Amino acid sequence: MQTLLRYYTFSLIFTAGCFALGGWYGYASTGTVTGMLSILWIIFVLSILEVSLSFDNAVVNATVLREMDPVWQQRFLTIGILIAVFGMRIVFPIAIVSIAAQIGPWEAIQLSLGDPEEYERIVSAAHIGIAGFGGAFLAMVGLTFFFDEEKDVHWISAIEHAVNRFSSIPALEIGFVLAVLYGVSTLLTPEEALTFLTAGVMGLLTFIGVNALGEIIEQGEAKKKAAGEVVRSGLGGFLYLEVLDASFSFDGVIGAFALSNNMIVIAIGLSVGAMFVRSMTIHLVRAGTLSQFRYLEHGAFWAIIALGIIMLVSAKYHIPETFTGLIGAVMIGLSLWWSIRHNRKEASANPVDTLQNE
Repeated sequence: MQTLLRYYTFSLIFTAGCFALGGWYGYASTGTVTGMLSILWIIFVLSILEVSLSFDNAVVNATVLREMDPVWQQRFLTIGILIAVFGMRIVFPIAIVSIAAQIGPWEAIQLSLGDPEEYERIVSAAHIGIAGFGGAFLAMVGLTFFFDEEKDVHWISAIEHAVNRFSSIPALEIGFVLAVLYGVSTLLTPEEALTFLTAGVMGLLTFIGVNALGEIIEQGEAKKKAAGEVVRSGLGGFLYLEVLDASFSFDGVIGAFALSNNMIVIAIGLSVGAMFVRSMTIHLVRAGTLSQFRYLEHGAFWAIIALGIIMLVSAKYHIPETFTGLIGAVMIGLSLWWSIRHNRKEASANPVDTLQNE
């Protein structure tokens, strides 16, 4: 219990502060205890929604974060959460409304508080572009994990072996994502298709750009290491994680309007979930969970591919957030169970090694 508290203490304090703020806002805006409790309930459900949609995000974050030094891990937990909370949960929806309605940021804030129905309508109307960008980026994240020539551990062997055989073909995963983007665009009106394709290409370019920046930084670090210098930079990984987190946040922000169109309530609820996702990421890294469960990463990346495709298809068809979250939970759960089964087989086959490790 003490070990868990070490990872989640800040999240629990943050949650208590958010619920206190939500309680005060609920009572101040409704003037009744019943209204306050109703808002607190929505905040609670939103936080659970965010965690359920983003647990695979935590696992993927951990695969990148474990290669970074503790300083950058802490920056991801502190500076990163500020970006996640204020950037994606507050600034992002306001920016969408400001651009779509061609009004200033302050007018967008006033609109969100004074006319939340219109605010919700404008944000929801931007879903096609969001789906194109976020879906393309997430699909690339997932596919890149499997299109790796050096990958020698496979979970769903029949598929992953087959994919691995084609991993030497340059940019095949990019071609696949472009094909899906084009296929979905044919189901849309010409104006929607242009928005969707443009956003999708921007998602691809963002993925390529962030990875290119990370590679440039890594090459610079490698030269410094070869010269005997101490290198502790994780900037490339940090930027990659922030873009990844933003892509995961799209569906949560849009889906939150199914429960409330109040900007303050949505921001508080999603922020609680975002904080717990950060803590889960740090827990996975420092507890060595990914190395203990060999297929957990695979489940997370399969979930990301599924989420990316769902986001792309959602440009045409509405897909309930519950289903989206369930897909991720099922993939993570199955990969965890498969990992435990593998560990038991290894322990049975090598009982002496297991006793020595204990």
